[in-house]
Amino acid sequence: MGRSNLKNAVIALLAPLPSILLHLSLFNHHYDYERQTNQYPIWSWCYHHPLLLANLLFFFNVNVLFWITSLIQNSNWMIDLYWTVIPVMLVHFFATHPLSLGQYNYWRSKAVIALTWVWSLRLSHNYMRREKWQWGAREDWRFNDMRSQYGKHWWWVSFFAVYLSQQVFLIGVCLPFYVVHSVDKPLSIWDFVAVLVCLCGIVIAYFADTQLHQFVSRNEKLKELGKPVVLNLDRGLWYYSRHPNYFGEQLWWWGLAILSWSLGHGWTAVGSLINSMCLAYVTILVEERMVKQEHRSEAYRLYQKTTSVWVPWFKSSAAAEKYKST
Repeated sequence: MGRSNLKNAVIALLAPLPSILLHLSLFNHHYDYERQTNQYPIWSWCYHHPLLLANLLFFFNVNVLFWITSLIQNSNWMIDLYWTVIPVMLVHFFATHPLSLGQYNYWRSKAVIALTWVWSLRLSHNYMRREKWQWGAREDWRFNDMRSQYGKHWWWVSFFAVYLSQQVFLIGVCLPFYVVHSVDKPLSIWDFVAVLVCLCGIVIAYFADTQLHQFVSRNEKLKELGKPVVLNLDRGLWYYSRHPNYFGEQLWWWGLAILSWSLGHGWTAVGSLINSMCLAYVTILVEERMVKQEHRSEAYRLYQKTTSVWVPWFKSSAAAEKYKST
């Protein structure tokens, strides 16, 4: 492991320590609260407002600390990595918060925690595989584009565009974790429906990302050999959808929204809705980027005409014939 890679790995591992330490302190202080001793106002507030506390920790630990780190390193790489980690931290935060203890269904909680770990490990593996197991080797291409767009103002724009916006997305999609650990209702058929939807999302995203990784790796080898690359990935799940990985990711979050709705808190679906809207915008950016690549522009336009955007479906041969005729 190179020096820079090791340094970034240490930074990434140490980054969440402030939130972890504060949560452990809260857990220790709640015993004093129950005994009506040593009741400092700050601990009383933390005890009674778990959702607000989660937002506060996110703001200072992620928005502020990660942003300062990005200014020092001149790279916003860490927020992508922590997209796969923060939901795990949040589900454990809500499950172990003193106010939640004994206030939720044990088996529903264990199922959601287990699923979140599976989702996180899958996404973390895909992220590190894509980055060739390097920590902080590069930042997302969208951040690079915005860096060029905003120029000298990027240092402060990045706080809002990269970090504050992530709080809206991540806290929003993780709202069902809060509901699961604040409502004590018996298991119902909807729990099983939600788990099934979540599992389908994880499996679809895994195979879609694996097929994409194999496609990219194969093209890299063809380039090294001086051979023509394959222009588009239209095999496997990508034959039926232009973005099956996004479809799988959305299924995961909407599965959690179903769970939250079944517990009487359908309003939390706003997080999944915002996430879907964000992915819709990202889809537009990705496809614009693909069409701008001259060597694959024509092939990708045909792919757009014949293949569903998100939901896997059969190809449209009629659209292909019409496009070829024009």
